[in-house]
Amino acid sequence: MGTALVYHEDMTAARLLWDDPECEIECPERLTTALERLQQRGLEQRCLRLVAREASEAELGLVHSPEYVALLRGTQALGTRELQALSKQYDAVYLHPSTFHCARLAAGAALQLVDAVLTGAVRNGLALVRPPGHHSQRATANGFCVFNNVAIAAKHAQQKHGLHRILIVDWDIHHGQGIQYIFEDDPSVLYFSWHRYEHGHFWPCLRESDADAVGRGRGLGFTVNLPWNQVGMGNADYVAAFLHVLLPLAFEFDPELVLVSAGFDSAIGDPEGGYHLESLSQSVCMMVQALLGDPALPLSGPMEPHGSALESLQCVRAAQAPHWVSLRQQGAAPVLSSGTRCPEGRPSPLPPGEPEFKAVVTQAAAALSSLLDQLRLHPTPPVRVAVALTAPVTGLALPPSVLCEEGSLPQEEMQAWARPHEALAQDEALIALGKVLYLLDRILDGQVSSGTAATPVPAAAATLDVAVRYGLSHGAQRLLCVAVGKLDRPPDLTDDGRNLWLNIGGEEATAPSIFHVSVPLPVTPGGFLSCVLALVLPLAYSFQPDLVLVALGPGHGLRDPQAALLAALLRGPAGGRVFALVDEESTPQLATVLARVLNGEAPPSLGPFSMAAPEDTQALMYLRGRLEPRWKMLQVAAPP
Repeated sequence: MGTALVYHEDMTAARLLWDDPECEIECPERLTTALERLQQRGLEQRCLRLVAREASEAELGLVHSPEYVALLRGTQALGTRELQALSKQYDAVYLHPSTFHCARLAAGAALQLVDAVLTGAVRNGLALVRPPGHHSQRATANGFCVFNNVAIAAKHAQQKHGLHRILIVDWDIHHGQGIQYIFEDDPSVLYFSWHRYEHGHFWPCLRESDADAVGRGRGLGFTVNLPWNQVGMGNADYVAAFLHVLLPLAFEFDPELVLVSAGFDSAIGDPEGGYHLESLSQSVCMMVQALLGDPALPLSGPMEPHGSALESLQCVRAAQAPHWVSLRQQGAAPVLSSGTRCPEGRPSPLPPGEPEFKAVVTQAAAALSSLLDQLRLHPTPPVRVAVALTAPVTGLALPPSVLCEEGSLPQEEMQAWARPHEALAQDEALIALGKVLYLLDRILDGQVSSGTAATPVPAAAATLDVAVRYGLSHGAQRLLCVAVGKLDRPPDLTDDGRNLWLNIGGEEATAPSIFHVSVPLPVTPGGFLSCVLALVLPLAYSFQPDLVLVALGPGHGLRDPQAALLAALLRGPAGGRVFALVDEESTPQLATVLARVLNGEAPPSLGPFSMAAPEDTQALMYLRGRLEPRWKMLQVAAPP
């Protein structure tokens, strides 16, 4: 099972036939440039290539009215003046004699991708299409969108494949009101959109794009709008939205399929919600790399959300809390005002004038150039995952691409690192330590992206202590250690800000320093998930480590899916550099699942959502209050 890429060159046929500065940005080069870049980077070759088919008129009818489909069918015979006149009846739309064919291919590509994923032919994929779809409504085109591709795909998944829970994530800079209207009373589809709103002054300028639009009827709580009211939102703002809104709701909803309406007009390098070809093509490449399981580039910039972003988070969490247990148990803050509309006396934002716009363009170009420099400076390691074992393990089923590492640190160097620890004096422990440090070396020098290794149970704490010190002395600038089970932080470990130690399994919730945090092992699976989303990941993204050590020690108590989820989610903060240490008494299945998720596969399902125990929630709330002044990604509300 791999990644599908669905495309058809005929989708480049439609183009603007008259002068219209508003519409000229939706051009065929959006597809051809992205495809060329995928080919240049060798990414297309790694995907299963599928040629898009046309959606049938019956399939279009899952969402659109017969009259609207017939109207679009008739555009194939219209001349330029007639097309222009018809286009003016819609908002930001142009039509071409090939539009109907292109739009059917775009919808059909989405259907093909859904079928490929749900039949198990592939794990995931990208439908590279135009025209786009998320603004299109039952009987009207809107915002370059003709047929609502994602909505048709969701309806198709329900009817053909019998799905009951579908999550749609819309990360375009503009609100996808078309998808919202189609599913706003449907509890089987959870629609999440973050979008530039500016208190209703940014297109499509709709009241129902605000945070307090949560669906209607049986669909209450299944429309989630996160409106950005300030321009220039950065990495911290988007990560905060993921951690504190999208992921809690997604895990509680437990979808059978996730569809992404992947517009890239909010990406770095795009100056003003348009369609910047270089930014678009780089974004498409990075998304395909993520689908293929490649590690993502570490996030840059300060990880502190803007005050305006926190206001929006606070409002959406308050609006959604009545409908979602996961938000209520985290203590969703009261709403600031009625929605996020412009409070009394606040001036309405104005569009930038020409000098300001030129400055925005210049800043966007500089930001994109900086990102491209990062890509050149951080090449993907030749080995994605390596496993170091002290002895053959029966039942270990590793993916073919995972390397079984046989090397070890030189004997003298290994003994020097082991000398302070009695637990490492035994031959078995010393051999395991040599393999751990050798693999750690390969991760630090860029030869391996991530790894996992086994250690004898009596030597687990000592091995972790040495691994932390070795990493800090051999190139790691900021090392995050997530120690699960009976693995206390060594008292003599220097508290110099380069190491953040988080112990899950301590006696009580405590933070002796901002770089040493301990929380009891959660009582319920829901408590573990809440701990990961509300504490572990916010700390990790705030700290911005360049290496993460995950240690599952004696008494860690995690089920395999929980351990896999923890390792998988910690790939993000460190750009994929995660080293997992497990004790030798763990099951072969645990070693297998850790290697698979570090190799880019999705972790196994946690199963149905469960609530956190009151004591787990109380411990998290205490630690968040204690640590929030320093680690800003813990914030879920604007300061008073």
